[in-house]
Order: sequence, then structure tokens, then C-alpha cells
Amino acid sequence: MKQVAWVLLLAIAAGVGYWLWYGQRRWSERQRAEEERFADFMAQVVSTPKPRNAAAASAVSDPGEPGALETQKLLFEAAHKAGEAGEPALAIQLYGRLLARYPGTAFAEQARASVEVQKRKLSKA
Repeated sequence: MKQVAWVLLLAIAAGVGYWLWYGQRRWSERQRAEEERFADFMAQVVSTPKPRNAAAASAVSDPGEPGALETQKLLFEAAHKAGEAGEPALAIQLYGRLLARYPGTAFAEQARASVEVQKRKLSKA
């Protein structure tokens, strides 16, 4: 009878160990996928070339250009997520990039307010 109890206890311990190992493996896969998605997003945002003169700057910041609103939204969301993730310096940089490229964006007031909040977070740390 003792042997059956020990075998049962060993089987339960093995099951719990396997469950923990499997959960940790899935969690690390999700983290890796999340980091890859963020890296791809940042590569898309950064790959947009900066203009060298004022005429090119006005062409890039033209809100009527196709995809400009989507780019503005992506930059704003990336900055917001960086701020939520505890990266105030990155959030300030992304908000700054948004305001530099699109000074007349609909997100300008929110971005400026968020920059002030992130600056306060940065000064506290």
C-alpha cells in the first residue's frame, strides 16, 4: 500500500512539474513573439526617411498624404504603450518624433500633454 502511495505522489509531482515547464515555455514564446512584433513596428516607424530641406519637410508632414493619418496613429500608440510600459524616455522620443513630423496633427494636444506627464515620471525616477 505504501508503494502505491509513493508512486501516486511521484506521478502527481511529475504532472505538476510538466505543467509548470509547459506554462513557462508558452509564456516565453509569447514574450518572444511580442518583442518581434514591437521590433518590426519600430523598424517600420524608423525606416521613414527624414527630409533634408524645408520643402521636403512640408511634403512629409502633409496630412493629406496617403497613410499619414495611419503613421500618426501608429506613432502615438507606440509612444503611449512605451509610457505604459515604464519607458518614459522612449515615450518622449516617440511623441517628439510625432510632433516634429506632423506639427498640425490631431494628436498634437494629447501628445504634448503626455510628454509633460512622461517628463514628470522621468524626473521622479
